[in-house]
Amino acid sequence: MDAKTDTNTDTNTRPICFLLLAMLTGCGAETVGTAAVGAQTQVDAAREAEAVKANVQTQLDAAAQLEKQRLEQAEAATRP
Repeated sequence: MDAKTDTNTDTNTRPICFLLLAMLTGCGAETVGTAAVGAQTQVDAAREAEAVKANVQTQLDAAAQLEKQRLEQAEAATRP
């Protein structure tokens, strides 16, 4: 009776262990997927920030050039 009971208990725990292992593996895969999505979001945000930075720099350069032209015109107007 003991040998048969031990075999049945062992046989009954194997599916449970397999199920638990499958669930834990699934959680790990989800975590990896979430991390990959988070990393891609950060990459996209960094690219967008670089584009914004380039746009702002272009606007600053244009404003500085305009100010330089206005200053040159004001100096030319005050010369005899």
